[in-house]
Amino acid sequence: MAVKASDTGEVIIEMRPVGSVVRVAAVDVATGTEVIVMGPAASPPKALEELAIAKLKKKLSSGSG
Repeated sequence: MAVKASDTGEVIIEMRPVGSVVRVAAVDVATGTEVIVMGPAASPPKALEELAIAKLKKKLSSGSG
């Protein structure tokens, strides 16, 4: 688990292998909003992290909880 600073604020990132995929959770610290993405285990962790943060930004900007 890691805490990253993004342009939306602090984000907690958790990566957990599940078989041949990696489950990535991104949580906005300020709001508690969470998103989940899944990707191939062979993917670079940075790419999966960026995907999760992009999905979180989209969710936060749309206002859906």
